[in-house]
Amino acid sequence: MPIKSRIRTIPHYPHEGIMFRDVTTLLKDAVGLRTTIQEIVNRYRTSNIDIVVGIESRGFIIGAPVAYALGVGFVPIRKPGKLPAETIGCDYQLEYGSDRIEIHTDAIRKGERILLVDDLIATGGTMEAAVKLIQEIGGEIIECCFVVDLPEVGGRDRLEKQGQKVFALCQFEGS
Repeated sequence: MPIKSRIRTIPHYPHEGIMFRDVTTLLKDAVGLRTTIQEIVNRYRTSNIDIVVGIESRGFIIGAPVAYALGVGFVPIRKPGKLPAETIGCDYQLEYGSDRIEIHTDAIRKGERILLVDDLIATGGTMEAAVKLIQEIGGEIIECCFVVDLPEVGGRDRLEKQGQKVFALCQFEGS
């Protein structure tokens, strides 16, 4: 079952010229969702992951069941003001603006092996900010994992130039 075939493309969203890759059609499909989670779990089953970290919000949907299947904990990275305890944050640029993400300062212990998960990589700005947060609190990132990669936008290259390993289940050409 090809995962890519279950992802809807919405032209000119949120701006003219953007081809939005909508994973909600994959997530609503029982076989598509199960296949997505299983393929990720199979890749990391022997990687000695300590914690799966997911980025708000679709990274939660993918990351939590992956953590469950791997028998490890899950840590959310959220938008500002959503986490109740002490946090650190990082500002970053998007294709069409800027944003900030935060993580609890006690979410990861020094040296824990982290699988970082999100639905899609475009410019890599969000994931780069998440990498900085995890490294700041002492986590060791094993790999940055995505359902979709948009290679022409450059996020994968950006992360790899910073020494990060990147994996995606599928790719879409164009932006």
